[in-house]
Amino acid sequence: MLYSFPNLFVSCVAYGAETWTLRAVDQKHLESSEMWCWRRMEKISWTDHVRNEEVLLRAKEQRNILREIRKRKANWIGQILRRNCLLKRVTEGKIQGVIKVTGRQGRIRRKLLDELKERRGYSHLKEEALYRTMRRARFGRGFGPVVRQTTK
Repeated sequence: MLYSFPNLFVSCVAYGAETWTLRAVDQKHLESSEMWCWRRMEKISWTDHVRNEEVLLRAKEQRNILREIRKRKANWIGQILRRNCLLKRVTEGKIQGVIKVTGRQGRIRRKLLDELKERRGYSHLKEEALYRTMRRARFGRGFGPVVRQTTK
């Protein structure tokens, strides 16, 4: 079946996701809302006791909302790192400042770059952003022309 789900749902739900700090709870909520939409489109009730994997097989799709958010976040951070601006310095933590902590309890809060550092490594992302112009000069903007074959 042909759905407009990837275009509509992901773009609406993931609006501004580049700046989100995703916790495990947030990831679970995003995946469950994605599966809820797939179930609605396939007209599968929750009382039918159909597993999520089976729903995805029926729709011939994969879970893609978290992958799309990570891709958007990496693209956004690449754009920030290529520019020489205040946001780049703030993101890298190069602005001097004093934060007075008054006995805050609990776990240390996750920051914007923590997830990217865990996945690929910040230095790897920074190198990719800095050498993008060389790659584009060498390989061009895309991977060549798109050739579609029609069978009759």
